[in-house]
Amino acid sequence: MGNEDRKLQQSASNLEKSLLRLEEALHENQNNSLIVDGTIQRFEFTIELYWKTLKRLLQVEGIVAKTPKETLKEAYQVGWLENEKAWLQMLRDRNETSHTYNEELAIQIVENIQGYFPEMKKTFFDLREKGKL
Repeated sequence: MGNEDRKLQQSASNLEKSLLRLEEALHENQNNSLIVDGTIQRFEFTIELYWKTLKRLLQVEGIVAKTPKETLKEAYQVGWLENEKAWLQMLRDRNETSHTYNEELAIQIVENIQGYFPEMKKTFFDLREKGKL
């Protein structure tokens, strides 16, 4: 197994663990500000792992993407993401939460994350089924 294959396997493993941790957070009572903050942190981490894993997968296919947005757009173009609009909104939400803290925004983002999570999970399993992960 080559170094790139090992890196890809590690990325997939880390992404799977991150999704499980995010799912765990989403099952907690979101009335607690610590839970809200933790859920957002797990979301940020998961989105980061997602785009970096997709970037690595694209490189294997000979496609170069430099930014998270480019990576998501290219992944959509090759058919790995079903809902480009949702993924780009996830990225915007991740960017907003990582640069400022606003309690109302945080609560709205957690509600958004609950809506995004099925797409995130489905995409992971679709990629695995296609033999990409």
